[in-house]
Amino acid sequence: MSRDPREILATEPMGRLQVVAVTMCILLTALDGFDVLSISFAAPGIAAEWGIDRAALGLVLSMELIGMGVGSLMIGTVADHFGRRPMILACLVVMTAGMGLAATADTLAVLSVYRFVTGLGIGGMLASTNAMVAEYANDRHRSLAVALMAGGYPLGAVVGGSIVSVLLVWYDWRSVFVFGAVLTALFIPLVWFLLPESVSYLAEKRPRGALARVNRTLERMGHAAVAELPAPQEAVSTSGLAALFRPGLVRVTVLLTAAYFAHIMTFYFIIKWIPKLVVDMGFAAPLAGSVLVWFNVGGMTGSVLLGLLTHRFDLRRLVIAFLLLASIAVVVFGQGQADLVQLSVVAALGGFFTNAAIVGLYALFAQSFPTAVRAGGTGFAIGVGRGGAALGPIAAGLLFVAGASLPLVALVMATGSVIGAGALALLGRSAGR
Repeated sequence: MSRDPREILATEPMGRLQVVAVTMCILLTALDGFDVLSISFAAPGIAAEWGIDRAALGLVLSMELIGMGVGSLMIGTVADHFGRRPMILACLVVMTAGMGLAATADTLAVLSVYRFVTGLGIGGMLASTNAMVAEYANDRHRSLAVALMAGGYPLGAVVGGSIVSVLLVWYDWRSVFVFGAVLTALFIPLVWFLLPESVSYLAEKRPRGALARVNRTLERMGHAAVAELPAPQEAVSTSGLAALFRPGLVRVTVLLTAAYFAHIMTFYFIIKWIPKLVVDMGFAAPLAGSVLVWFNVGGMTGSVLLGLLTHRFDLRRLVIAFLLLASIAVVVFGQGQADLVQLSVVAALGGFFTNAAIVGLYALFAQSFPTAVRAGGTGFAIGVGRGGAALGPIAAGLLFVAGASLPLVALVMATGSVIGAGALALLGRSAGR
């Protein structure tokens, strides 16, 4: 009897190409991390050249986040129909175009449109790479692979941010987007040659030549070929968006989505505004970029640590603790620091706790939604939650324009993480076990 190729990947040791596939997804998430934050590195230069106020800057800082929300909700479904790999390649093309065009923008409205387009590609990329990692990692290493993938986001900001901080010493803010466009374009051939289509997708959807494609991929990964593909999994009548709001699941859906929405608002407030706030504290723009890099160093460390801690502690309580600590770190950052070293340390702590909490929320999505609606539930929570990501920078900008001080703005924005912790507290002890 022929084995299910999905079972082979899930139970056998990971072959070299599986490791390569997961690594590529980590790198693609890192690319997303830099592309999202590119506008933050460019923000001080844009504000200085165009003379825009903080409210207008907050709007442009949020445009790709709005695009990400739309992309997460829509393109993930398209990837289920056409395949993960084609959508990843298409998203890379869109992101390359959006980054390149942003360097040519001469008005705030035009730049906002280009950032929205870039966000569409990033959102679709996230939906596709999440599925790829889950389907190519085996059962033993899946949790670690997810944590490492989430850690790729701040990794991209650290590496990319370090490079553009140097570029900004010699060139203007447009160099950030030029660098991002070139870097994104370089990933297109890498994905083409190194990232095969998901075996799980091929086995389930059975496009033309699926068996031959599955066997070629299995052989490249060091696994035995299969004689035939298993029967497609029968569609569950209660799956889909409506199933997320059926009795018994609606509470999980609402509370997890609310927790993600509220915390991501806090996260994107600090990560989007750091460069501009540091410049306003009297530091040079390249130094402001370095503070954002340290924020992401902390975020990368927090992601990996939380992934390791989930093997020893109750996940829900762990995430609640990190959310509360994140709110404290954001408030402390808002008090301002005497020198750049202290500012960088506080920023790193903020990144550590805020990003670790996001990784924990992704893990809670996987554990709390039943198998039949896990992908839909995760996509819904992330897609709706991107509204919070867009709201954070805009709300902060409006508060600044209204005359609020940085300590007050930081205190208000930190409440998002507190609300997220409260939502998880209401979720109940069964979640995350």
